Amino acid sequence: MKAALPALVSILALAACVPATKTPPAQVAAPSRPAPARPAPVQAPTITTPTATGTSWMDIPATAGAWSFTAFPFGSQALFRGPAGMETALSLSCNAQSRQVTLLRLGRSDRPLPMRILTETASRSGIAEPVAEQFPGVVLRLDPNDPLLDAMALSKGRFAVEVEGLAPLYLPSHAEVSRVIEDCRG
Repeated sequence: MKAALPALVSILALAACVPATKTPPAQVAAPSRPAPARPAPVQAPTITTPTATGTSWMDIPATAGAWSFTAFPFGSQALFRGPAGMETALSLSCNAQSRQVTLLRLGRSDRPLPMRILTETASRSGIAEPVAEQFPGVVLRLDPNDPLLDAMALSKGRFAVEVEGLAPLYLPSHAEVSRVIEDCRG
């Protein structure tokens, strides 16, 4: 037993060197943070018309709506309609027989009105004649090879149509516009 005593003392000495296990400290709650401030409500953008102060028509929000395309035996037509329940605002038509592109801005008028087409690279004013057909409005007729039509189709994705007395339209130049133009050139 005397021989086992030094081994036992050594084991106890080693055990004394190992720190006793401690129970983990209680979880400290993270300091409470104030709730993040809610961002201020976003106000709807104010739509303004271009003014002498330098607001560009390209910076004004696009007119709400979408283009649709219809092919006919005598040509084709692209219609820009407002949101559901609203009427057509603009029609771009090709009469293949007369080789003429017609731009119809819907709205009542009993007299010719100035119409201005704005694109990124070209702008032009013309006199739009009143029509009192099924869809009353004013019509501007263009030759299918008119460079203004190319500018409308390729104008940084949008073009504008302004007619005296009617709300200006800021329209996307989608594929429907190009298809009508190409139909009249073919």
